[in-house]
Amino acid sequence: KELKKLAREGYWAASRALRAQVYHRLIQQVACRLVTPDALVYRDVASRLFGKLSVSSHPLPEFLEGCSMPTYCLNLEGVTALKKILICVGNLFPDITYSPILPSLVALLLHYSEDEAQCFENISRLIASNASHTSYIDQSFLAHQASCMTFGDLANKHCPAAHKLIASTSDNIFEVYSEWLSWLFHDLPFSYAIRVFDVYLLEGQKVLYRIALALLKQYRLSVTSAELEGSGIKADLQAFVQNIAEHVTVDKLLERAFGIRLFSRKEIWLLQMANRKALTERGITMVQSRQPFHLAVDMQNFSSSIVTAQEMRIIWSWIPERFSLFPPLLLFSTSEDGCSLQRFYTCCEGFEPTVLLIKTTEGEVCGAFLSSDWGERKKSGTTSGFFGTGECFVFTVRPETERYEWVFIKKPELAKAVPRSHQRSPPPSPTSLLSSSPDGCGTSSNRLTVPMPQRKGRLSPFLAIRHFLLPSKTASMFMSGSREGIIIG
Repeated sequence: KELKKLAREGYWAASRALRAQVYHRLIQQVACRLVTPDALVYRDVASRLFGKLSVSSHPLPEFLEGCSMPTYCLNLEGVTALKKILICVGNLFPDITYSPILPSLVALLLHYSEDEAQCFENISRLIASNASHTSYIDQSFLAHQASCMTFGDLANKHCPAAHKLIASTSDNIFEVYSEWLSWLFHDLPFSYAIRVFDVYLLEGQKVLYRIALALLKQYRLSVTSAELEGSGIKADLQAFVQNIAEHVTVDKLLERAFGIRLFSRKEIWLLQMANRKALTERGITMVQSRQPFHLAVDMQNFSSSIVTAQEMRIIWSWIPERFSLFPPLLLFSTSEDGCSLQRFYTCCEGFEPTVLLIKTTEGEVCGAFLSSDWGERKKSGTTSGFFGTGECFVFTVRPETERYEWVFIKKPELAKAVPRSHQRSPPPSPTSLLSSSPDGCGTSSNRLTVPMPQRKGRLSPFLAIRHFLLPSKTASMFMSGSREGIIIG
C-alpha cells in the first residue's frame, strides 16, 4: 500500500536513477511463467539474428502490422534498440498475434534500463505474467477487443455524460472506445505517460481503465456538442489527450482516476471473460491478427414504430458491450401479437437479454433492459418472485433521453434481514414501475417473495453489492412476472 501511495504521488518522478531502480525491482517481483527469456537469452538471440546486419533489414513482427510506433524522445540509437527488442520478442514469443501497446511499453522502459538486454528481460516478464486475475499486456486480437469492450462497459457506467455525447455524435461508439489504450500510451505527453507507467507496474491493467475513464470525464467537462460539429469525436478525443496539459495536471488526473469507485480486479476479469466469450461467438479467434468484418451493429437498417434508428443506437450503446455486438431481433409487438401477457411470455422465453420498449398514447417512450430470461419467473412456483441481475436498468427516450441505474428499493423485509452495520442510506433515485419517476413512487412490491440468489455461474460480474448500494444480492433482482402482470422495479 505504501508503494502504491508513493507511485500515485510521483515520489520517484524527480530522479531518473531512482525510477530505473524501482522499475527493475518491481518487474523482478512480477509472478511469471517458469521459463521466461532473460537478458542472457536476448544477447544470444540478438547476436544470432542481427550479427553485423543492420536492424532495418529485418521486418518487424507480424503482430505489429498496422500498429503505431511511439518513440517517446528516444534518439536514433534508442529507436534501433526498440526495434531489435520487438523483433526478438516476436522470435521468442510466437504466441503473440496482436499487441499494439507493446512498442510504447518497450520505448518507455528503454529510458530507464541499463541496456537493451535488461529492457528485454523486463518486458518479457510483463508478457509472461501469470498472476491471478491480473494482466499487463494483451497478446491477441481477441484479448485486445475484449479489453476495449470492457472499457466501453466501464465508460457506460462511470462516465454517463461522456458516453451519451459519444453515442449521439458517433456512428460507431465501439470504434471510439477501441482507441482507449492509444490515449494512454500514444497520445499522452511523455511526462504524463511515464506517470501512468509508474502506477501500471504496481497495479496492472486495472489502473489503465481508471486513468482512461478520468480522461473521458475531463474531456466531457472541456467540450460541448457544438464544438464537435465538423470534426469527428475520435479525432477530437485524440487531440484533447495530446493537449491534456492545457486542461489538467498529471497529479490532478491521477487523483481523479483513483477517486473512481471501480470494480474489483476479479470483477473486471470476469467481465473481460464474458466479453471474450461474446467475441468468440462472433467468430473472433485467438490466432487471428485482424478483424475481418465490422463489429458494430448497423442501425440504419433498423425499423421500429416506437423509436428511430438514432434513438435505438443510443439505447444500444447503453447495454453491456458483449450483448451490443449482436443486432436487435424483434420478439414481440402489440401491433402484431396483440396485448396478451401470456403471448408476451411465450414469445420472449428462451431469449436473454431483452429490451422492452413502451410508447404511450401521448407519444412518450420509455423502456427497460432486462438481463434474464423471462422463463425464470417459473422458478418461484405459483408465487411471484424477483429475478434478474444488477445489469438491469430503465430508461426514457422521449421527451428526454436518460438512462437510470438501479439503487436500493426500500423493502422492509430485506432491511430486517441485513445486520445494522451493513445497512446504508442510499441517495434518492428514480425507482418505479417503468416510469422512472423522480419521486420513486410505484407499485408496492412488499407482497412479492424474494428467491435465493441464482447459481454462482450465472451471476453477472456487475452484481457486487457495493456498486449498487444494495443490502443483499437478492435486492438487485428487479424483474418479476405473473399472470396478472409484470413488474420492473
